Amino acid sequence: MKPINVAISSLTHAHVRKYYTTLVENPKLNWIAVSCPDEAIANHFNSLGYGIPLYSTLEEMLERHPEIDAVVLASENSRHMEEVKTCCQYKKHILSMKIPTFDMDEYDQMIKLVDEAGVICQVELELHYNPAVKRVMELVEEGAIGDVISFNATNITLSPVWAFPWQGVPELSYGSRVPLKPGDSRFRGGALSDHPHIFDLVRWIAGSDYNYVFSDAGDNIRTDLIEEDLLYVTGEMENGMKFLLDPSWSRVEERIKIPAPGWEVFPKRMEVNFTIVGTDGVIQADAFGPNVYFCGGPNNRYTIQYTYFDEWVGMMDELHLCVTEGKKPKIDLKWHKKTVEAMLNCYESIALGQPVFFK
Repeated sequence: MKPINVAISSLTHAHVRKYYTTLVENPKLNWIAVSCPDEAIANHFNSLGYGIPLYSTLEEMLERHPEIDAVVLASENSRHMEEVKTCCQYKKHILSMKIPTFDMDEYDQMIKLVDEAGVICQVELELHYNPAVKRVMELVEEGAIGDVISFNATNITLSPVWAFPWQGVPELSYGSRVPLKPGDSRFRGGALSDHPHIFDLVRWIAGSDYNYVFSDAGDNIRTDLIEEDLLYVTGEMENGMKFLLDPSWSRVEERIKIPAPGWEVFPKRMEVNFTIVGTDGVIQADAFGPNVYFCGGPNNRYTIQYTYFDEWVGMMDELHLCVTEGKKPKIDLKWHKKTVEAMLNCYESIALGQPVFFK
């Protein structure tokens, strides 16, 4: 097994720290270098003692290390376009954070750049590599609950803004300053922009794309934020499956001195829970817990061996496979585009106060 050479561009995304452990411990990966334009963040990274070469620009890093095979884009959403362009110029494969861009013209340009450069662009939707989610997918695909008729999911966390301030700046999280709705002082770019995972899982579970969405944002829990932190989404898929989603920042652990334990036990500071109803049964699961329940019976409980890094191990294993064997990522730009369009339509629904149908 030949390892691939991986670098990280920027260190500002909330998920970047998960890559540190994965890159150090996975024998399929060689961690070559890091680029970071923010001096304070760069100094903090150096203090961690990894001993990885660090550069102030992506271009300098790629010039100094032509052996790099792939780059993890761990920057603010607004910077992804320029970084994709640079990586494609240097013919480097890409793993982009979960929102490549909300600008659909930019998005199409990204797809074109990646295709013309002959590289892959994997999108970081790590729940696909989560053991509980994988078991749920297997049950659905096996027809264990018959035809799926509804999907109810939460993807709720504390606000990341206290630790990653850029996520509270609409120009950086959403790409521009767009009012949330008429007469509202808030802007797009908050909790909805942070939680694409369940919008993607709906498509996989249904085996269908969106027909319409209807979304509304409640008053903010955090009155100092200028972006939305509380919202709900309902709608229908093209095959008729109904769904109800909660992608809010409705955990408030950033306010207390001693946070909850995390994702291991209740109360959790982040949750991905879902209930899937079919014509022949029900599946319930906690993506950050050990159990998947099929029909709720005591003999239908699957205990999953799980650690929080499982998602990143699986995702980086797939990156290795794509680079070494030319495989297509499970989540690439073309697949993910419809998920981002669904999120944009949720913002439109909030602004209009009515359902938004897909073309």
